[in-house]
Amino acid sequence: MELFLDTAQVDEVRRAAAWGVVTGVTTNPTLMARAGGDPETILRTIAGLIPGPISAEVIATDVDGMVREGRHLASLADNIVVKIPMTAAGLEATHRLSREGIRVNVTLVFQPGQALLAARAGASFVSPFVGRLDDIGEDGIGLVAEIVEIFRTHRLPARVLAASIRHPRHVIAAARVGADVATMPMAVLEQLMRHPLTDAGLERFLADWQAAQQARAAAPA
Repeated sequence: MELFLDTAQVDEVRRAAAWGVVTGVTTNPTLMARAGGDPETILRTIAGLIPGPISAEVIATDVDGMVREGRHLASLADNIVVKIPMTAAGLEATHRLSREGIRVNVTLVFQPGQALLAARAGASFVSPFVGRLDDIGEDGIGLVAEIVEIFRTHRLPARVLAASIRHPRHVIAAARVGADVATMPMAVLEQLMRHPLTDAGLERFLADWQAAQQARAAAPA
């Protein structure tokens, strides 16, 4: 399973890129608004830091507007994927853009039927929202598992991108049910690398080494 970073903060992307574990980035209008600055400059910069898919979302809600914005976003960098909401207009826009060779990530997917429609329309990625379903008492990871099963059974080429990831257990659960990608905030990515026993073990190793060095220095020549 690939790991994407869900952010529009260039400094976060730069830090994650240095670790060599992130292969893509997802953004949305909310993340762009929080980042400030010129959205196109941000997208071009991120696309230059991470060679994998960079999802950039349209603002328009009508078909022609989505297609027009999608073409423009895709022109900013070769690795930009156009992010389109799961609506009737979004499906038509996805169909039109995919036929032009533009990759699309259909977002705001909350049930298997939506995922199936998105895949049939030509989406390259389908993004079920795990955390938002959990928030209303539904099974977000269960949805990811259903979509994975459907796509594999029918050999659909769309990739399942688990989104709205809230904590490390979501990442591990998505990996266990076969998601192709999990996209997460920087805080969750950082939590994945940490454990109290790792910190305690490192502290103990360093303390033991320092004690051994001091003993050696104090020993008679």
